Amino acid sequence: MDHTYTLKICGTERELPLVPIDEHKAFASFVVIGDTELVERAAVKLAEQIPPVDVVLTAEAKGIALAYELSRQLGLKEFIVARKSVKSYMKNPISASVHSITTKGEQHIYLDETDIQKVAGKRVCIVDDVISTGESLRAVEELAEKAGGNVVCRAAILAEGDAARRKDILFLEELPLFEKKENGEYAPIKTEEKA
Repeated sequence: MDHTYTLKICGTERELPLVPIDEHKAFASFVVIGDTELVERAAVKLAEQIPPVDVVLTAEAKGIALAYELSRQLGLKEFIVARKSVKSYMKNPISASVHSITTKGEQHIYLDETDIQKVAGKRVCIVDDVISTGESLRAVEELAEKAGGNVVCRAAILAEGDAARRKDILFLEELPLFEKKENGEYAPIKTEEKA
């Protein structure tokens, strides 16, 4: 039996498959890359809440579509992507390590000197599709700070689980984690209200 969660957001509805984390818990798989309708609607809503920024920065790959549309909504001419590997064109890259709920093991993300120059001394908005453990967000923020940027905003479409209690992020909806009941069905795990 396939378990799903119905996400209602920005006038859209999506059926998200539940993916087991372990034998007792699961998360709803939200893959926004390629979802033009939802990305556009979410970017409009987020842009209304974001303070003045000079740079939109995201990590490869799922935040790219949102970063593109958000930079467009904010009237910026470009956005920056922290890469997951060092490319041949990259000069003098800096890196940060990341452990993500959706990727096994340690990864690294990188900015090269061209992007470092675009971030240095600028007001930065870090963008992701979902903030869960906050590990990806932390790594991108570390890169921004190493590059001399000032992170003034952290934004996502969804905050998952305990991340929904954070006061330092902007997000449109909470995405619950799920626990497996004795009958094999999954139920959302309640989180405390945002303080």
